Amino acid sequence: MIEMSAGNGTVLIVDDTPGNLALLSDTLSEADYRVLVATDGQSALEQIQYIKPDIILLDVMMPGIDGFETCRQLKADSATEAIPVLFMTGLSELDHLLRGFGEGALDYIVKPIRPAEVLARIEVHLTQTRNLRRAERLLADGEFAALAVDSAGRIDWLTPMGSTWLHDFALVQDSAPAFRINDFLPDTLLNCFQTWRDHAGRSATESAEQPLANGFSVSISPCEHPDQFMLLLQRDMAQDAWSPQILREKLKLTFREAEILMWIARGKTNKEIGLILSTSPRTVNKHLEHIFEKLGVSTRSAAVAMALKPEGK
Repeated sequence: MIEMSAGNGTVLIVDDTPGNLALLSDTLSEADYRVLVATDGQSALEQIQYIKPDIILLDVMMPGIDGFETCRQLKADSATEAIPVLFMTGLSELDHLLRGFGEGALDYIVKPIRPAEVLARIEVHLTQTRNLRRAERLLADGEFAALAVDSAGRIDWLTPMGSTWLHDFALVQDSAPAFRINDFLPDTLLNCFQTWRDHAGRSATESAEQPLANGFSVSISPCEHPDQFMLLLQRDMAQDAWSPQILREKLKLTFREAEILMWIARGKTNKEIGLILSTSPRTVNKHLEHIFEKLGVSTRSAAVAMALKPEGK
């Protein structure tokens, strides 16, 4: 999919009325937006597979796939779900807008079209979306291990480092290491969160740091939404098991075997490890066989779990 932005950005107009298309196209072009046009939902969905707009103006009532179904399909696709959608509707159709918001639309514009209003709404939503994407990129590219949960402890959102933290913590707790959106927190962390929530209540305004085990800890803060909480996940690096020297001494491995196990724990493939250590994937696999034999395990996950376990257990 091509991302095209010129000047202020790219706007896709989806409307089957030629007059509306002409008015909107002229208005947006004069305001330095790149304009894409579709006359029905199906052609809009096909066009977006090749060129990704920054925002979509979507007519509600169209032949074939209407605006509601078009929006639903956009929000069901991970490649297009983040594109803001503004519905365009007549006054007689306002009662249907609740359905539109339910499908994922952000806002609506009432016909007849008023150019100044359209430009103002587009500018507001594009600014908000761009600020959100900047924040998401900062979190995704940084070293922040963070996630958001609802009051029941179900995961609403998490960063890549947050996923890694949960994976390592779950292995220490001898539980399933994979966590995704809508999953509950690992049992020990879930109990910790629920205890804090029960004591702090919904009126809590300050974060509280909670120690867990083996150098893991969590800082819990309430969000603006009363049913959402932010968890900042932390590890005491002094107790970090991923130093090759510590792994070598703890598990009786060679230094190269310890290096390979460290990179396996960070999710690298044999090919990637070979590039990092300037060796071949076949050699990495040979070392991996020796690691399995020494640790008495048969899988990569089991080897990582052995490394995470405290000594004496």
